[in-house]
Amino acid sequence: MARGAEATLRRVDWWGFPALLKERDEKSYRPKALDERLRRERTRTEVRLLVDARRVGVRTPLVYDVDLVRHRLVLEDLPGPTLKQLLDDASLPSDELTKAVRSFGGTLGRLHAGGISHGDLTSSNVLYPEGPSGPPAFVDLSMGSKNPGLEELGIDLHLVEEDLKALHPKADQLLRAFYEGYAEGNPSGAKDARARAKAIRGRVRYA
Repeated sequence: MARGAEATLRRVDWWGFPALLKERDEKSYRPKALDERLRRERTRTEVRLLVDARRVGVRTPLVYDVDLVRHRLVLEDLPGPTLKQLLDDASLPSDELTKAVRSFGGTLGRLHAGGISHGDLTSSNVLYPEGPSGPPAFVDLSMGSKNPGLEELGIDLHLVEEDLKALHPKADQLLRAFYEGYAEGNPSGAKDARARAKAIRGRVRYA
């Protein structure tokens, strides 16, 4: 189905359920022992955070099976478009897109308020299983962390800002909606996380 930087995804049938088989690829440029450890740790991290995210009210794929020896996961195959596809869809009314992005912000706020960072929050890792009017789901949390520091939260927000600015001409409007939702989902931490994202943006600009 797809090959990313870290893993290969294939659609499979899991006891009658549509599923994705995710297998982390071996990296020949890394020492074998290091490669095995990294693949195992990232597989384990992804499983834990997918489960933990659901506990704080954020939809993620169900984990059907885990094989740490072969660095494999079998995950629920969630339907629906990605946020990137919604941003690229010129036929989608602007108010629907704005609502979808605001909902995305609220979902990320709940994730952060629940003590979880995503770590690789691109628009391709956000799905809308019920369409743009429904709540989003997050996939691929293997680079995230539990009980993250402010830096990790700021990085998530910085990635969202960079992605929206690169993908849509009305990014400023969408970012306002995103941060409105984020403040609702993370009322006590939104201000500090946004301040850290601004600091990160400044470091990147002048690096």
